[in-house]
Amino acid sequence: MKKQFIRRIAALLLLLVGVAGLGSKNAHAGSQENANQVKIDNFSFTPTTLTVAAGTTVTWTNSDDVPHTVVSDDKVFKSKVLDTDEKFSYTFTKPGTYPYFCSVHPKMTGTVVVR
Repeated sequence: MKKQFIRRIAALLLLLVGVAGLGSKNAHAGSQENANQVKIDNFSFTPTTLTVAAGTTVTWTNSDDVPHTVVSDDKVFKSKVLDTDEKFSYTFTKPGTYPYFCSVHPKMTGTVVVR
């Protein structure tokens, strides 16, 4: 009876370890897929600074309940006003540092660094 209980516990532990391992692989894959994404939420850009390679397309998604924009300081790129769940994408072709802000809420700022 005791051996059977120990085997069941061991099998349960192996199952849990396997599930945890799959979860971390999926979480890592998701973070890779979202590597060029900026989330707009709670009146902020996340991540605040994003570093990408030249030729990369970055996508901003407004997850906030209020409209926002994405405008580079030097006007290299400018989105329309983005409502909730709307997206804006821009492909960075030249290395450099690209600070940007929300023209509706100018205290919201972010930076894309292109290498």
